[in-house]
Amino acid sequence: MRTTVTLDPDVERELREEMHRRRESFKQSLNRLLRAGLAASAPVTIERFHIRARPMGLRPGIDPTRMNQIADELEAEAAAARMRAAEAAERDRQGRRR
Repeated sequence: MRTTVTLDPDVERELREEMHRRRESFKQSLNRLLRAGLAASAPVTIERFHIRARPMGLRPGIDPTRMNQIADELEAEAAAARMRAAEAAERDRQGRRR
Protein backbone atom coordinates (compact mmCIF):
# COMPACT_ATOMS: atom_id res chain seq x y z
CA MET A 1 0.00 0.00 0.00
CA ARG A 2 1.28 3.45 -0.83
CA THR A 3 0.58 6.33 1.49
CA THR A 4 2.00 9.71 2.43
CA VAL A 5 3.24 10.14 5.96
CA THR A 6 4.36 13.43 7.50
CA LEU A 7 7.04 12.86 10.11
CA ASP A 8 8.11 15.27 12.80
CA PRO A 9 11.74 16.38 12.34
CA ASP A 10 12.96 14.45 15.40
CA VAL A 11 11.22 11.26 14.25
CA GLU A 12 12.70 11.60 10.75
CA ARG A 13 16.18 12.09 12.22
CA GLU A 14 15.86 8.98 14.41
CA LEU A 15 14.45 6.94 11.51
CA ARG A 16 17.33 7.96 9.24
CA GLU A 17 19.86 7.09 11.97
CA GLU A 18 18.20 3.69 12.35
CA MET A 19 18.34 3.18 8.56
CA HIS A 20 22.04 3.98 8.57
CA ARG A 21 22.84 1.75 11.57
CA ARG A 22 21.02 -1.28 10.14
CA ARG A 23 21.77 -0.53 6.49
CA GLU A 24 18.09 -0.80 5.62
CA SER A 25 15.91 1.13 3.24
CA PHE A 26 13.50 3.76 4.48
CA LYS A 27 10.59 1.40 3.78
CA GLN A 28 12.17 -1.53 5.65
CA SER A 29 13.06 0.58 8.68
CA LEU A 30 9.69 2.29 8.83
CA ASN A 31 7.75 -0.98 8.55
CA ARG A 32 9.94 -2.74 11.16
CA LEU A 33 9.65 0.14 13.63
CA LEU A 34 5.90 0.48 13.10
CA ARG A 35 5.45 -3.25 13.71
CA ALA A 36 7.52 -3.04 16.90
CA GLY A 37 5.58 0.00 18.09
CA LEU A 38 2.22 -1.58 17.37
CA ALA A 39 3.24 -4.80 19.09
CA ALA A 40 4.34 -2.82 22.15
CA SER A 41 0.95 -1.15 22.35
CA ALA A 42 -0.90 -4.47 22.35
CA PRO A 43 -3.78 -4.64 24.82
CA VAL A 44 -2.57 -4.68 28.39
CA THR A 45 -4.47 -6.65 30.96
CA ILE A 46 -5.54 -4.33 33.73
CA GLU A 47 -6.13 -5.66 37.20
CA ARG A 48 -9.69 -5.04 38.29
CA PHE A 49 -10.27 -2.56 41.06
CA HIS A 50 -12.31 -3.97 43.93
CA ILE A 51 -14.14 -1.89 46.51
CA ARG A 52 -14.45 -3.36 49.95
CA ALA A 53 -17.68 -2.06 51.43
CA ARG A 54 -17.74 -1.29 55.12
CA PRO A 55 -20.50 0.00 57.37
CA MET A 56 -20.42 3.78 57.73
CA GLY A 57 -21.40 3.73 61.39
CA LEU A 58 -24.11 6.35 60.96
CA ARG A 59 -26.47 7.19 63.76
CA PRO A 60 -30.00 5.88 63.45
CA GLY A 61 -32.21 8.24 61.48
CA ILE A 62 -29.44 9.56 59.20
CA ASP A 63 -30.12 8.68 55.59
CA PRO A 64 -26.78 8.14 53.79
CA THR A 65 -28.40 9.07 50.47
CA ARG A 66 -29.08 12.59 51.78
CA MET A 67 -25.56 13.48 52.95
CA ASN A 68 -25.39 16.40 50.50
CA GLN A 69 -28.51 17.87 52.07
CA ILE A 70 -26.95 17.59 55.54
CA ALA A 71 -23.77 19.27 54.26
CA ASP A 72 -25.85 22.06 52.68
CA GLU A 73 -27.76 22.61 55.92
CA LEU A 74 -24.53 22.77 57.95
CA GLU A 75 -23.01 25.20 55.44
CA ALA A 76 -26.14 27.39 55.52
CA GLU A 77 -26.06 27.45 59.33
CA ALA A 78 -22.38 28.42 59.31
CA ALA A 79 -23.01 31.19 56.75
CA ALA A 80 -25.92 32.52 58.81
CA ALA A 81 -23.74 32.55 61.94
CA ARG A 82 -21.02 34.48 60.06
CA MET A 83 -23.60 36.99 58.82
CA ARG A 84 -24.99 37.46 62.35
CA ALA A 85 -21.45 38.01 63.67
CA ALA A 86 -20.69 40.52 60.90
CA GLU A 87 -23.95 42.39 61.56
CA ALA A 88 -23.21 42.50 65.30
CA ALA A 89 -19.71 43.81 64.61
CA GLU A 90 -21.13 46.48 62.31
CA ARG A 91 -23.66 47.55 64.99
CA ASP A 92 -20.84 47.80 67.51
CA ARG A 93 -18.79 49.98 65.13
CA GLN A 94 -21.75 52.24 64.46
CA GLY A 95 -22.51 52.50 68.18
CA ARG A 96 -18.95 53.62 68.90
CA ARG A 97 -19.15 56.36 66.26
CA ARG A 98 -22.15 58.03 67.87
